[in-house]
Amino acid sequence: MALRLPAIMRTTAARLSALYFILFALCAILLVHYMTSLSASILTAQTMETINEEVQGLDRAYRRGGLPFLVRVVGQRSRQPGANLYLIADVNGRILTGNVESLEPGVLETEGWTEQPFTYQRYGEGIVERRAPNVSDLEAPSATTETRHAAIALVSRLPNQMIVLVGRDLGEPERFRVVVQRALIFALSIMAVGGLLIWYFIGRRALKRIDSISDAGKRIMGGDLSGRLPVTGAGDEFDRLSENLNTMLTRIAGLNEGLRQVSDNIAHDLKTPLTRLRNRAEAALAGNPEAEGYREALEATIAESDRLIKTFNAILMISRLEAGYSAEQLVKVDLAAATRDVVELYEPAAEELGVKLEASVDGSFMVDGNRELIGQALSNVVDNAIKYSAGADEPTVRVSVERTDGGISLKVADNGPGIPDQTDRDRATERFVRLEQSRSQPGSGLGLSLAKAVMKFHGGRLELLPGEPGLTVAMTFPEAKSG
Repeated sequence: MALRLPAIMRTTAARLSALYFILFALCAILLVHYMTSLSASILTAQTMETINEEVQGLDRAYRRGGLPFLVRVVGQRSRQPGANLYLIADVNGRILTGNVESLEPGVLETEGWTEQPFTYQRYGEGIVERRAPNVSDLEAPSATTETRHAAIALVSRLPNQMIVLVGRDLGEPERFRVVVQRALIFALSIMAVGGLLIWYFIGRRALKRIDSISDAGKRIMGGDLSGRLPVTGAGDEFDRLSENLNTMLTRIAGLNEGLRQVSDNIAHDLKTPLTRLRNRAEAALAGNPEAEGYREALEATIAESDRLIKTFNAILMISRLEAGYSAEQLVKVDLAAATRDVVELYEPAAEELGVKLEASVDGSFMVDGNRELIGQALSNVVDNAIKYSAGADEPTVRVSVERTDGGISLKVADNGPGIPDQTDRDRATERFVRLEQSRSQPGSGLGLSLAKAVMKFHGGRLELLPGEPGLTVAMTFPEAKSG
């Protein structure tokens, strides 16, 4: 145990327990000392007041009946249960009457209150030992017949120089002090034992949980992001800490997975346009050195480069939005007006593909947001709807804005082939994901991903709902706060 103690004391719980124990012990000792001293002072003051009253009563008895009457009164009072000390002695200090058999030398030589407590022997208890009293003597008399007591007294002289002593035994205050001291020792012992038991049954359990959390943390730092901190279900501070850290780890794992997917997708999906750029440049160099051929190759290269730049800008915007970062401030935006602007912008492109673009937007719908981001997200959704409904019979895209229980819903519905499978609809919002039926259409697979990131940034949600036929994309915004 001696070898393990330093290791135990290095723990915060053990140090706090030791400090609390020391603080409580000091406070208890000071409080008990103060209370016992105050109680002893109060009892002593009451004793002195009682003795003064007794002396005054004896003085009245002496004036009324002289010495014989005083002797009778002292005899009567000294025989009562719990009586004070009464003593009448001659001028030489020889005891004549009372309930005191012997006194410590020197007590009757001076008048007034005794300066220090003195020892005495009650009548019939034997011979007093001539030494100062102490608590142990009062608690446990010696094995002989001697019984010692301590007292304080008021010594006075009668007109005929006879000595009268009236005192009070100090056993009660001393017994009170001993009882309090024993209670303090008992309380401190109980507290020490209770502290050890609490540490053994609760502290060790807490230390084990900390060790398990530490072990899990080491595994996570070793690269195993699938590991999680243990949760016992007790709902205490350790569980709350573990749950918060597990949530953080889940978020970190998701970000790492997203980063890995983005890296793989960039490497896979950007390889094709870069290859086309290289092939065009190589074909232009290998062909006839005519200015027109070079011009066409450069124009195609610029167009392909613009698409690459647009893709990289979309990736950068998605990453910033998913991280919750934006340099723009949210302002009140009329979603109806923004929708009408996008519809008006895409009407020529829809007419060129033979798609009927309809807008059902009446009134004003205010949201807290960024107008440019909302316009970009809606443009991506409308552009997809126009492209995928172009091959349908009587292709139509309907854009509507309405107030629902969950906020303000902006819906873009088309009558194209749609996405029948729920799994495919969930995958369609991931970056660079292009479903099988989308391979024939131009694009990078970032349109819905950007729209989803914009909705997440605005505290809304993006949903892909099956149409009859076609697909409905619902963008639900929280309604603007009043004021």
